[in-house]
Amino acid sequence: MRKVLYFFGAMLALASCADNFQVKGLSSVHYLEGKTLYLKAFVGDKLEEMDSCKVVHGKFSFSGNVDSVVMATLYVGDECVMPLVLETGKLTVDIGEAEQNVTGSELNDSLFCFIKKKTVIDKQMNELYRKESRMIMDGIDHETIVTQLNEEARVLMEETDALVTKFITSNYDNVLGPGVFMIVTSGMQYPVLTPQIEQIMLNATTRFKSHPYVEEYISVAEENMEKLNAVEE
Repeated sequence: MRKVLYFFGAMLALASCADNFQVKGLSSVHYLEGKTLYLKAFVGDKLEEMDSCKVVHGKFSFSGNVDSVVMATLYVGDECVMPLVLETGKLTVDIGEAEQNVTGSELNDSLFCFIKKKTVIDKQMNELYRKESRMIMDGIDHETIVTQLNEEARVLMEETDALVTKFITSNYDNVLGPGVFMIVTSGMQYPVLTPQIEQIMLNATTRFKSHPYVEEYISVAEENMEKLNAVEE
């Protein structure tokens, strides 16, 4: 009888841990030392704090429970440090001066592969400002500089849009699609339907379109576009 009770007790213990997440992190960023990191995730349409901890000697950790896989973000105060996919199991976070990374799941591998590709393009875009200074120092005329750099910027922006669009459309039915859509659109002044967003929504699945953030964004964006069109007419 005692063996039977022990067996059921062990099974209950395993079941209670089934939805546990564990995040172990390392930071080489000096300004994070001693700061409190907050792990937050959207549950429905609300951003909730999942856990918090201090960075001590470059180390930090989070733990808790999740009912499903969610897109989460690390914060210092109101400042976003990095995104990650929060799910059951053990994840490892590495915050460096040059880049961040999360390992321990396929979704995080996919997310940070995308982020690294985008970072390369972003660096090329930032390099255009230094390139402009060099061209001026070389005595190249202003019109030539503007024409050349505008064209290079256009190409890079098209590469970024294509990368983002492909990633979201390839992940309609998991947390990455809506999560990256949220990151991209959160930087806009107000919701609008850009050509890129229209392309994303063109073949969007029901699951993607019914995500609380996506559904709200598109609804408000459509209202804004109607108002803008009415003003123009």
